[in-house]
Parts: sequence; C-alpha cells; structure tokens
Amino acid sequence: MSDGDDHGIRFGRIAAMLPVKDIQRARDFYTSVLGFTTTFQNGDPVGFMILKRDQAELHLTLQPRHRAPPFNVAHMMVGDVDAFYALCERHGLRIIKRLANKDYGLRAFVFEDPDGNRIDVGQPL
Repeated sequence: MSDGDDHGIRFGRIAAMLPVKDIQRARDFYTSVLGFTTTFQNGDPVGFMILKRDQAELHLTLQPRHRAPPFNVAHMMVGDVDAFYALCERHGLRIIKRLANKDYGLRAFVFEDPDGNRIDVGQPL
C-alpha cells in the first residue's frame, strides 16, 4: 500500500491494549479513579477487558509477568488537562513528565498507571 492506492479502505476505531499484572486492580483504578466503565470482559478467570469513557477506549490484557517499558504506551486527549493532572496528584500516581505547555501545541504531562504503563495526556493550547 505504499504506492498511495488504499483501495477505498476505511479505518475504524483503534484502542490501546494495556498489559496488566492484576486485571481487577487495574479495572478498579480505571473505573474508580478515572471514571471509565467496564463494557466487556472475557475469560474465567477474566483475562481481557474493555473500558470506555466518553470517546476513550482502553483494552486491558492480563499479563502476570508484565514489565512496563520505559516509554509512553498510549496518548490520551482530555478536555481539562489541569484537572486531570490534579486528579493524578491527589491519587499519588507517579508523574513522569510534569504538566507543561509544549512547543507542539499541547499542554501535556505523562503519568504511570498502577502497572507502570506510561500514558501521555494532553489538551490543545
């Protein structure tokens, strides 16, 4: 497809898949702290879960030996980045990059979820 002919292909949603060591703990974090809703889960015990809030969607996959990489695994746009940053601070989340206005037109920061997954959060300036 590098020739520019996409044959009329249209892409639908794409969601971040976050590996987690304890899927119930991760669900509790994303639902209780960040306000997501569990819309699907699969397995017995549960090994996969879909969480949604507004237009955001996250997929959690149980990976008991997960070791988080030292880079951002997802980027999330929000309507009030200052309020979201304050929420992260209130809940004692590790902040990797502090809230700042970036030269690429976003006010942004990076935090880690309880499994060490780094998420970049931004709002247009």
